[in-house]
Amino acid sequence: MASVVAPPIAAFAFDNTYARELEGLFVPWQATKAPQPALVKLNHDLAEELGLAAQSLDATAAALLFSGNQLPPGAATIAQAYAGHQFGGFSPQLGDGRALLLGEVIDKHGRRRDIAFKGSGRTPFSRGGDGKAALGPVLREYLIGEAMHALGIPTTRALAAVTTGEVVRRERNLPGAVLTRVAASHIRIGTFQFVTARGDEALLRRLADYVIKRHYPELDGQDYLGLLRAVSERQAALIARWMLAGFIHGVMNTDNMTLSGETIDYGPCAFMDRYDPATVFSSIDQRGRYAYVNQPLIAGWNLTRLAEALLPLLGEDQERAVAQSLEVLGTFQDRYQHYWLQGMRQKLGLARVAADDLALATDFLATMQGQGVDYTQAFRRLADAAADTGPAADAGLRQLYADDAALKAWLPRWRSRLHSEPGDAAQRALAMRAVNPVYIPRNHKVEEALDAAVERGDYAPFEKLLAVLQRPFDEQPSLAAYAEPAPAHESAGYQTFCGT
Repeated sequence: MASVVAPPIAAFAFDNTYARELEGLFVPWQATKAPQPALVKLNHDLAEELGLAAQSLDATAAALLFSGNQLPPGAATIAQAYAGHQFGGFSPQLGDGRALLLGEVIDKHGRRRDIAFKGSGRTPFSRGGDGKAALGPVLREYLIGEAMHALGIPTTRALAAVTTGEVVRRERNLPGAVLTRVAASHIRIGTFQFVTARGDEALLRRLADYVIKRHYPELDGQDYLGLLRAVSERQAALIARWMLAGFIHGVMNTDNMTLSGETIDYGPCAFMDRYDPATVFSSIDQRGRYAYVNQPLIAGWNLTRLAEALLPLLGEDQERAVAQSLEVLGTFQDRYQHYWLQGMRQKLGLARVAADDLALATDFLATMQGQGVDYTQAFRRLADAAADTGPAADAGLRQLYADDAALKAWLPRWRSRLHSEPGDAAQRALAMRAVNPVYIPRNHKVEEALDAAVERGDYAPFEKLLAVLQRPFDEQPSLAAYAEPAPAHESAGYQTFCGT
């Protein structure tokens, strides 16, 4: 008798610790059935990493799986509960209004990772929304998440995107879609705020113990102050990487800040083209709370909210607990600057540490201010300048400036600093090109790709852009258009939207 081969859909080996150990922080729920699901994109490399036999999963089976119409054995779909400060105002209950956690898997590297849907329909946390997602925001999250991953920035990632065959009503009718997202976990600062707001110290302790065990096993037992310190450290490193890449999250609410230290929730996000610290793209950030320059400050503000949530666990002497928390929080900006300067040295081609490195880095940024200089191109052309010491070495960089007087004054300082560095010019330029990308998700290219997919069902621009973004440091002459910002008159007033 022939043996029966299990279908590929059963390949996920789920181990759902969150659902087993944290009752009270979720509601069991089911995805809304999609009338006509169709696969748009499957991330084969990520699927294999997660243990899913992607190559043997045909488009029909993948569409059923990643729309939620046919769940694999072991999936325990839940809507997670959390609270959050949104633009400074506290909401005691938010939660997964259009998302569901399928479960957790141990990937091929031994890491526990969440697999979740986004756009899979209404849940008890939908607050009047339809729980759906439109195709454009789903593809944006796919593109930006994969770009961040390729840039080496900790991030959630897209496993799959499917269309649902139904219309989502926003300002106009749009094709519906579901994103399947992979994360180290979906536990947020807002998750802790949700529990503390309800005064459930036992659940708060279980949650903190769970996070320590899952994300910070190096901590000694119930070291809750150590947890605050460890989360702060990861966030300092993460925000520094955002700033070094010119990335603007756009909606840094406490429910969008993970305990794992990954970037999550790519709504009104974008990468800065022309350098301006006050840059804001988000249409809902009308006062610039989450502007590029404010991101380190907001991260510190959010971590203060985490500290407040953890206070009940820090001992009966609450005055002492507050003092200890403030001591941890007081180091955040210094830790952020440490990581930022560490990365900026690499971008400037500096291997050694010198006392004036901070001034050298900030002064280079100051040369760009008000000059219409593209942030990404400036650092890439600085790498070109490092490779050559001839009279025309700086020409490409200077061409970016409307007035290069400040740059001309800065360049001799930088070259003098390079003279004290080990290695030759070619090696230095190679190292700089390995950290200064050629390609980022240029806003106009992202919009072109989304428009083609949504309006014409043409996914070729999306596929091309995705391929470019997955190799951000490898310059290819045929892809020069992907390295250029949009003309200033076209990008003026550009806005992004949250996608809900």
